[in-house]
Amino acid sequence: MSANDEYRKLVEEAGLPPEALPSDAFFSANVDGELKRAIEAAEGQEPAGDGLHIPDCNEIEAARAAVRAAGESPSPLKIGVLISGSGTNLQALIDRIADGSLNATIELVVSSRPSAKGLQRAEAAGIQTLTLSKEIYADPIAADEVIAHELLAQGVEYVIMAGYMRMVHAPLLATFPNRVVNLHPALLPSFPGAHAIADAYERGVKVTGVTVHFANAAYDAGPIIAQRALAVEEGWDVDTLESHIHEIEHELYPQVVQLLADGRVHVREDLTVAVAD
Repeated sequence: MSANDEYRKLVEEAGLPPEALPSDAFFSANVDGELKRAIEAAEGQEPAGDGLHIPDCNEIEAARAAVRAAGESPSPLKIGVLISGSGTNLQALIDRIADGSLNATIELVVSSRPSAKGLQRAEAAGIQTLTLSKEIYADPIAADEVIAHELLAQGVEYVIMAGYMRMVHAPLLATFPNRVVNLHPALLPSFPGAHAIADAYERGVKVTGVTVHFANAAYDAGPIIAQRALAVEEGWDVDTLESHIHEIEHELYPQVVQLLADGRVHVREDLTVAVAD
């Protein structure tokens, strides 16, 4: 059995729809001109004079704020969500969209694993999904080119990382400048990395929390949009702490996406973030 056949079998066994597999078109060397321009800019090259424009967070936010200032409601914010596991934060976004408290649409869910339960959550909500093979993910730049290409094709305005256990690289970061958002289960800059909850617990902190920030090339060091603190009570074990952290995540993340949808977020030149009332 070839690697591709084996991967397709895993997707079928996970009960995922055919859309969870990338089509042959995703692997074409002829990516969109917009993606090509972004990658060239990230590499310090002079982008080709094709007239394409890559808006950053501030430009998108200013346009959405202007709509609100005119007394109108901005259109739903188009987001793409990146996952690797159970997808509980994805579900929180889906639920808030469904109850009308989040003015957004999820255009695409991308998973790094075909077994991720979050893909089934997306399917149940009627959201298009994509899972890349481990061969593609073995080359992180190629993987991010594929992901950026498809997010662009879906008209995504912001990329929302929700338990996505991979770093993002130039193709995504340059195509969505200050428009890739990440959730971290600690109060950055404290306890960066993949084991933040356990690290904070083992250190014996009395206060920890959750951070939502823009992703950039420095791991867990991008501009901070919002934080919420959590007092750690005596007698909690690490599982109890994790449960309370997740409760905060499920509240805070949709709220931050709504701030973006309202055009209330501005990244200053010093890479701090201003949030308008």
